[in-house]
Order: sequence, then C-alpha cells, then structure tokens
Amino acid sequence: MMNLTIGKLASSAGVNVETIRYYERRGLIDQPVKPGNGFRRYDKTILDRILFIKKAQGLGFKLDEIENLLSFSSGRCFEIQTMAEAKLGDIQLKIKDLQRLETVLTDLVRQCNARLDKAYCPIIEVLLQDKEI
Repeated sequence: MMNLTIGKLASSAGVNVETIRYYERRGLIDQPVKPGNGFRRYDKTILDRILFIKKAQGLGFKLDEIENLLSFSSGRCFEIQTMAEAKLGDIQLKIKDLQRLETVLTDLVRQCNARLDKAYCPIIEVLLQDKEI
C-alpha cells in the first residue's frame, strides 16, 4: 500500500500538484483527511484514478465526460460505448476539418510558389476576402 504526499503523488502520476488539487475540488478524486500533525497521504487508488483520468484525456475525453465515465459501474458498458462512439464521431469530424484545412493551405502554398509577382501574396489575398475558406 502506497502512502504518498501530494508532491510524490503528482510526480508518480506525471501531473503537477495544482492538477491534483483541481481534481479534488471537482470531486474527481477524494481528498484524504489531513492529520493534525502532518501531511495528507494518498494511497494507490488515488494514483490509479489520476492515471485513469490522464488516459481518458489522451483519448480525447473532457473532464466532464470523464466524470460520467467514473460514475458508471462495470455493468454499464452500453453507456460507456455510447460515449465512446460519440467521441469517435467528434474526432472523425475534426480529422475531416483538418484534412480540408490541409488541402486549402497546400493549395495556397503552391500558389505562392508559382507566383510571378513577388509583391503579390495569395495567402493574404484569400484572408482579406469576405468569404469562408
């Protein structure tokens, strides 16, 4: 059983102390009772919870969504799957948008490379236009 100070917990989880305090305020992790003559001590379950949160963030989940994930019991896979499918849809939309931006910027860079008038900048011209890119 681990018995970590907040600093050691932060180091073990790869976060800073303020992140732990923020998670405590949000109710994502429990704050241990502070003994009268010492420092709060955190056990392995808190470390595991923080690592869970960081992994979920790595998959694109926001803290509000992670709160929901944490509230589900192991028998609620359908709800978790539904959340994951929604997150996957969001990510797919972002990928499409990024691919569109890549296409637009690639075209603009090509236009810059092909221009004969070095005073003319196609990128600035497009940004000054009153239409969506």
